[in-house]
Amino acid sequence: MDANALLLPVEFGVRVFEELDRLVGEYEVVVPESVRAELDKLAASGGEEGTAASVAADLADRGETVTTEESYADDALYGLAANGDVDAVVTNDGPLKERLLDAGVPVIHLRGRNQLTITQP
Repeated sequence: MDANALLLPVEFGVRVFEELDRLVGEYEVVVPESVRAELDKLAASGGEEGTAASVAADLADRGETVTTEESYADDALYGLAANGDVDAVVTNDGPLKERLLDAGVPVIHLRGRNQLTITQP
């Protein structure tokens, strides 16, 4: 999961984990360390964005934090997917989504206002 996927519950009221249950059944959530760092940095900034990032960081606790060689979150997610370490990536980031689909990786993303969908490459 990337940072914006973890922010969906706050920003759009999406019940991300319920939606994942509906879409894929059993799954394990993986959050790259760089995504956690991004959320922690945003949370420290305070204000509305900081509060949202703090909630997202709490949601990230439902998953396993993994260390990657890439320090940039998008590159870390791409690397995990390209190496076959994850079966799909949850993101609402357009450029990352296209990059992943071009690499043959399924992407789970927001459809409409409150549902997730899977786009296959």
